Amino acid sequence: MDGTDAAVVQRALDARDPLPGTRGFAGELDGALVRDVLGRYPLFSEADDHTTWSFDPTDLDDPDPVPAGHLRDDDGDTQVWTLPNPDPYADDERAVSEVRTAVTGSVDSIDSTPAIAFSGGLDSAILADRLDGPLYVGGFEGSHDVEAARSAAEALGRELTVVEFDHADLERAVPELVAATGRSNPMDIAIALPLYLVAERVAADGHDRLAVGQGADELFGGYAKVAKAPEDPRVDADTVRGATREVVASLPAQLERDVLTLRAAGVEPIAPLLDDRVVAAALRLPGHLLVDDEERKVALRAAADFLPESVRTREKKAVQYGSLVSRELDRLARQAGFKRRMDDHVGQYIDSLVE
Repeated sequence: MDGTDAAVVQRALDARDPLPGTRGFAGELDGALVRDVLGRYPLFSEADDHTTWSFDPTDLDDPDPVPAGHLRDDDGDTQVWTLPNPDPYADDERAVSEVRTAVTGSVDSIDSTPAIAFSGGLDSAILADRLDGPLYVGGFEGSHDVEAARSAAEALGRELTVVEFDHADLERAVPELVAATGRSNPMDIAIALPLYLVAERVAADGHDRLAVGQGADELFGGYAKVAKAPEDPRVDADTVRGATREVVASLPAQLERDVLTLRAAGVEPIAPLLDDRVVAAALRLPGHLLVDDEERKVALRAAADFLPESVRTREKKAVQYGSLVSRELDRLARQAGFKRRMDDHVGQYIDSLVE
């Protein structure tokens, strides 16, 4: 069992408890395969034989992911856990306090000292403030993420390792990522590339674990499409709280990509902001503590009052844009003859690198 003990999973299964106090799990239990409600650990079996399985899809001939919250056995896939939908907190002060307690408790419970993926934004700054591991950021020269991380590291009084990318890095890493994740679409590759390249450096420096801030944007209202609900066509919900649940439902597919990416680079990810206690607190937030006018992640920012104001209030870009990886993939595609007027020109370029 990956992520926790089999006994914990058995108790969660018996009680149908989706948040039994773990950071996720996946594996075999009494001949069946199980994966936690948010899919925080990837798990695959052969499409025609659930008894042949692996945490790594490259081990299998025809890997079929076990859906999050499901049990897979001879009868097929059965959903055994669903994400709770509790009533929101009625008291804002209590809500922020509960988030603070959950977040700090989760981060502070990490044993030993992992390296930290540090973009300079709120999520990674929480990790950097409370953990002693070295900070790493990656991007092209002049990228937003590198400059933001330098500024935030200085405010926190921390040293920072900058992993500077070049075009050769992208050309080399793209086929490796496609092989590791089974994905070749431009968005997945652009998100995975900076994670992979930073994690390679982390592993080369002798660290085998990397703390990441994954999940905070989904849980705490960090996306523009959530802030603009119901006007934004990218979400179906008509409230901020409903839109937040929509993006939380996208986590299993994202986390599968990210975990496989980081493991392929030689490190094991640790995602304390996806701890069950953090998830439980976030799911009870009312809409105005997720987004309030132009401010996103309201409750998480308020809970992180131990951070310097300049860091706590900083907005950040998505990693594929903040690192300039998306821009440079587009540039490489055009230099290779795949012009923007062509359908999916970056995707065609990625396919050419794999071929």
